[in-house]
Amino acid sequence: MKIKETPLKDCYIIEPTIFEDDRGYFFEKYNEKKFEELTGMNGHFVQDNISKSSYGVLRGLHLQKGEHAQAKLVSCLEGKVFDVAVDLREYSSTFGKWFGVELTPENKFQLYVPRGFGHGFSVLSETAVFSYKCDNFYNKESEGSIIWNDPYLNIDWKLPGEAIILSEKDKILPKFSEQNF
Repeated sequence: MKIKETPLKDCYIIEPTIFEDDRGYFFEKYNEKKFEELTGMNGHFVQDNISKSSYGVLRGLHLQKGEHAQAKLVSCLEGKVFDVAVDLREYSSTFGKWFGVELTPENKFQLYVPRGFGHGFSVLSETAVFSYKCDNFYNKESEGSIIWNDPYLNIDWKLPGEAIILSEKDKILPKFSEQNF
């Protein structure tokens, strides 16, 4: 496994070592010990989630706050997504900055999104199956969010505006400037 730094502090792309032959391939998707050695971050995950979405679906930007904050290790099992992390840690040198990466089954990349970050993704293929490993349990009362098209963040979701499909909840999220992180 290789760890690639992103422009955001403590946010990493994880690239597996892949062993291929005429039968197919094998790779270690996650190893807690290696992850902690390479990143210095706690890699103990307690909850796995899977979502399936169609082209144009945009999920986010979401986060868990306080004692229920979650770090996530995300990957795309089918299709193609543009995955986005936003640093919302006010003490961080990259506070208010975002980073995005395409995740596909072909590149087998995973993105580690630390606690204190907002997260979202857009679906660029006909359908996509997305996997989230979380290091803390979900708690509805600890939800936080930022509207997907916040002008301060100015995220390029890699989709034409008319193709974007949002949940009713995600259509009415607050702006970055209206938050208390």
